[in-house]
Amino acid sequence: MKLNRFQPKKARIEIIPMIDTIFFLLVFFMIASLAMTTMKGMPVNLPKSQSAQDRPMVKVVLTLTENGNYYIDKKQVEFEDIYTEMKARLTENPKIVVVINCDKKQSWQKGIELADEAKRAGAQLLTIATEPKGKPV
Repeated sequence: MKLNRFQPKKARIEIIPMIDTIFFLLVFFMIASLAMTTMKGMPVNLPKSQSAQDRPMVKVVLTLTENGNYYIDKKQVEFEDIYTEMKARLTENPKIVVVINCDKKQSWQKGIELADEAKRAGAQLLTIATEPKGKPV
């Protein structure tokens, strides 16, 4: 009587679980990268604008809050100190983008005074932060 030799099955690499793992990693890294975006300014209620666009690289944010407090990035300052602080930052990097982040309940005059201080300090790139018009509050 002839006995057949036991031949083990050849090892196979299953591709479906590998694809699932790769998609899981892709989704994980996409969500993690979205969470890494930073906002340097203080939160305020921005006015709406149809031409507003997201700016990925904000260097300095000048903020005027609803209750009249001034901030450079998230550091509270007095209005008189904005010029010296901005002058020091612009001396380090003259190509800094300055974003005016003024609450919509504040008067335009105060926002313009904030922009004037940045320009007086030597800012070349100046923009005003607004909300896109269709975005819900």
